[in-house]
Amino acid sequence: MRSRKYSAGDAIVNIAFHAIAIFVILIIVYPLWFVVIASFSDPTDIANGEVWLLPRKLDLGGYRELFKQRQIWLSYGNTIIYTLVGTVIALAVNIPAGYAMSRKDLAGRKWINIFYLIPMFVSGGLIPTYFVVKAFGLLDSFWVMVLPFSVSTYNIIVARTFFRSSLPESLWQAAQIDGCGTIRYFFQFALPLSKSVLAVIGLWTAVGLWNSWFNALIYLNNEALQPLQLLLRRILISNQSLLGAATGSMAQELRRLSDMMKYAAIVISTLPIMCLYPFLQKYFNQGVMIGAIKE
Repeated sequence: MRSRKYSAGDAIVNIAFHAIAIFVILIIVYPLWFVVIASFSDPTDIANGEVWLLPRKLDLGGYRELFKQRQIWLSYGNTIIYTLVGTVIALAVNIPAGYAMSRKDLAGRKWINIFYLIPMFVSGGLIPTYFVVKAFGLLDSFWVMVLPFSVSTYNIIVARTFFRSSLPESLWQAAQIDGCGTIRYFFQFALPLSKSVLAVIGLWTAVGLWNSWFNALIYLNNEALQPLQLLLRRILISNQSLLGAATGSMAQELRRLSDMMKYAAIVISTLPIMCLYPFLQKYFNQGVMIGAIKE
C-alpha cells in the first residue's frame, strides 16, 4: 500500500489545526490546573501573580483548616451515598420509561409523551413542590435527596431516542419468534446493548447529585444528613462573616485562610467526579445515537 504524500499546503493546514487544538486544550485545562496549584499555594503569591505552573512554596493550610471540621467526613460520606443511590434510582426510573416510550405499540404513546413534556416548560414552583415533599413525609430524611427529583424528562427523551434509533425492529421480531416477551426482551437484549446511554445518563445524574446543594438547603435541617457541597458553602459563608467582623492583622490572616479554603474546597468537591470521567469518556465518544448492533 502506497503512503499518501502531503503537499506543503496540507502540512500548513495540519499544523494550524494542531495549534488551534492545543490552544483550545490549554484554555480548558489551565484554569483547572490553576485551581489545583492555588489550593497548595500562599494566597499572597497568587495575588502578586507569582503562581503560574507550580506553587512557589507548598502550603497545605487550606486543607488543614477544612479537615479540622469534624462534619466534613460525614458530609463526604453522605454525598457519596446520595450519588450512588440516586444514580441507581434515576437509571431504574428513566431508562425503562425511555424504552417504553420508544415502542410504537405503546398504548397512548402520544399522550404520554405530552404528559412528560409539559414539566419541561411549566414547573409547579418551589412552594408547591415543598408541600408535596412534606405531604409524603420526606422532609429531613435521606430519601428527599434521591427520590422526588429522580425523574428527568430530558434523560427519558435521550433514552427514548437511543432505543428508537439503535435497536432494530428485526431484533424484536426475532426475539418474539423465540417466545420472548416485552419484559424479557428489555432485560436480556435492550439493556446489554445500551451501555453507552446508561453510562451517559448515569454520569449526568451522578454529576448533578454530587454538586447538589440547593435541595439540601431547602429540605434538610438535620446536619447529619447534609451533603458535602452544603457544608462547604456554610463554611465559606461563615468565614466571610468572621472576615467582615475582624480588623487589623486578624483580618489579614482570616482573609488568607478564607482564600486557601476556597481553592481547597473546589478541589475536594470536584476531584472524585474528575477521576470518574475518564473511565466513561469512551461512551461519550461513541455518543448516545450510535447503534449498538453490528452487522
